[in-house]
Amino acid sequence: MPKVFLMFVAALVALMAGALFYAARIPVQNAPAPAAMIAPPPAIEVVSHPTFSMPDISGTPRDLSEWDGKNRILNFWATWCAPCRREIPLLKTFQDEQQGNGFQVIGIAVDFAEEVARYAESAQFNYPVLVGEQDAMTLAESSGIQFGVLPFTMFIASDGEYVGSFIGELHRKQLDAIVDIMTRLERGELSKDGTREALARL
Repeated sequence: MPKVFLMFVAALVALMAGALFYAARIPVQNAPAPAAMIAPPPAIEVVSHPTFSMPDISGTPRDLSEWDGKNRILNFWATWCAPCRREIPLLKTFQDEQQGNGFQVIGIAVDFAEEVARYAESAQFNYPVLVGEQDAMTLAESSGIQFGVLPFTMFIASDGEYVGSFIGELHRKQLDAIVDIMTRLERGELSKDGTREALARL
C-alpha cells in the first residue's frame, strides 16, 4: 500500500510539473493600454473686426477699409470650384441690385493670380476680386471656422464688425435673407447678437 501511495504521489508531482512547464511557455499578455487621448484642435480665435490688404487682379493692393460704411459680403472662391463659379452670376446680380443700398460684394480668390485673371476675362466681374492664398485662408479662419470648404462667405457689418458666415453655395433665398437681416441691423431693429443668430439660421 505505501508503494502504491508513493507511485500515486510521484505521478501527481509529475503532472503538476508538466502543467507548470506548459504554463510557463504561454506568453503573458499585457493589459491593453488605455486609448490615447486625442487632443481637440486648438480653438481658432474669432476676430471681431477683420482687417486685411490683398492685391486685386491687376496686382494693386486693396484694403478692406476702402469699403467702410458698407455691409460687406466677402465671398471666398476658386476657379476650380464648380459651386463657386455657379455663385458668380448671382453675386453679380446682387451687386447690381444692392450697391445703392449699402451692400458691397468682395470676391476673395483662394487661387493663383494668373488663373484668376484668366477666368475674370470671361466672368466680367462687376465687384472687386482680390487674390490671396495663405492670406485668404487666414482671413477666412478669423471667422472662427476651420477653413476647408469652398465657397465660403463672411458678413461684415457697416461698422466693420464680423457678424456671421455661410459655408457652401449661396442661393437667392439666402441673399434675400442677408439683405433683410443686415438692413434690420442698420435700422436698429436687431442687435448684433440677434443678427448673428439670424445669420446662423440661413
